[in-house]
Amino acid sequence: MLDVRKNLIFLTGFMGSGKSTIGPILANTLGFNFIDIDKEIESITKKNIVEIFKNNEEKHFRKLESEILKKVSNYNNYIVSLGGGTLLNQDNLKLVLTKGILIYLKTDLDNLYKRLRYKNDRPLLLTKTGEHLTDEELKIRIKEILTEREKIYENAQIIINTDDKKISSTIDEIIKSLKNYLKLSTGF
Repeated sequence: MLDVRKNLIFLTGFMGSGKSTIGPILANTLGFNFIDIDKEIESITKKNIVEIFKNNEEKHFRKLESEILKKVSNYNNYIVSLGGGTLLNQDNLKLVLTKGILIYLKTDLDNLYKRLRYKNDRPLLLTKTGEHLTDEELKIRIKEILTEREKIYENAQIIINTDDKKISSTIDEIIKSLKNYLKLSTGF
C-alpha cells in the first residue's frame, strides 16, 4: 500500500479522457477541492491553450505547468487535473508519484476520436495554422501521441477505463479503488 500523508489525487490521461469532467464531480463527492492545471495556466496568461501553442509559447506553457504542479503538490484534499502532457516531464512524474495518488483515466483510440473529433481547443490535434485535421489525419495523430504517452500514464497507481461508461459509474469505480489508498472521512 502506498504511504500517502495527505489526500492529494492527480488525474492523468489523454485529452478527452474525462479529467476536467470527472475531476470536479469526484472532488464534490469526496468533499475535496478541484484544480485544473490547464485552466490555471489560461488564467495566469490570459490566453487559451490554443493561443499559447500557436504563438510558439509551449516552452513557457510547460514551465508554468511545472510551477503550478509544484505549488499544488503541497495542497491537501485536492483533486488535480493534469494536462495530457504534464507527465512527459520526468520531474513532474516523480513529484506526482511522491506527493499523491495518480489515477489514469484510460480511453481507447476509437472513443478518443469520437470525443475529440469536433474539438478546436486542442492545439496538438490541429494543423500548424489552427485548422481541423481530416478524420484520417486526426486518428493517426491521436494514435501517435497516445502511443508516446501511454507508457507514462501507466505509472499510475490506479487505472480506470472510461470507455462507454456513465460518469457516475466511473466515479464509483474511482472511489472504490481509492479506499485502498486513502482514509476517506466521507463515509465511503
